Amino acid sequence: MLDLESVRLFVLTVDLGGLTRAAEAVGTTQPVVSQRIKALEGQLGTQLLERSPRFVRPTAAGTAFLARARALLAAHDAAIGFREAPALHLRLGISDHVMGAAAGTLLRRLRAVLPPDLRLELKVSLSQPLRTAFEQGELDSIIIRREAGGGDGEVLGSEPLIWCGDPTTLPGTSPLPIASLGEPCGVRATALRALERDNIPWYESFIAGSSSALLAGISAGFGIAPMGQFGAASHDVGPLLGLPRLPASNIVLLGRAAGQARAKAINAIAASVRAALAAAAGGR
Repeated sequence: MLDLESVRLFVLTVDLGGLTRAAEAVGTTQPVVSQRIKALEGQLGTQLLERSPRFVRPTAAGTAFLARARALLAAHDAAIGFREAPALHLRLGISDHVMGAAAGTLLRRLRAVLPPDLRLELKVSLSQPLRTAFEQGELDSIIIRREAGGGDGEVLGSEPLIWCGDPTTLPGTSPLPIASLGEPCGVRATALRALERDNIPWYESFIAGSSSALLAGISAGFGIAPMGQFGAASHDVGPLLGLPRLPASNIVLLGRAAGQARAKAINAIAASVRAALAAAAGGR
């Protein structure tokens, strides 16, 4: 009989792109994950992962086994999910300016690493309102963008801020049309300070209610938007327009780990976001 925990660790390793990330997600160490997967490979009589100092990826056999592993885990999770009440309830907030165009990728990663009996309530908003909700006890954990100041929380990664848009629609345009999520967005504030410091005139041409709407607006030529590179899934057009370089900002997780089960869930969330940021940085 296959060890289900080893199967789950194999799937997590593939989904998160490495043994270390999988270990972080379940609160153990990389050698333990490696040993469990090697034991699984021994049971199956085949190598599932190709390991090197630079990457860990599934072999051809591992890719073939992956679909079966997911089906096995789904069947197991369904079998134990007959209880009316979930074992764990978690209220999570994620900044819209963290996700952006990468929302689908990030949410799939989160769903993959969280325990099956978790009832997750997810709220997407701007970083400042999420921080207020967390401080007032309305959310158990938040993932926000921190532009400057503050030392609390766990830094999951640092991400460049870039200027996004179609520079061919704005030759010689002055004042510069700025698209943003409006106040109190910290990314907007950082960008406007940089423009004013360099004496670049601007006006607010487009205020969006979400990053997806913001991306649609700049795609349609409604202005240039400051965004995180991960969420923008784009290149920096600032140098082409002579715009100031924007600083990087930290992606931070704050959480109340009341109980071992919740702490494990928050660890898994942190590992998932780190993996997504690392994958995006590797693709730049």
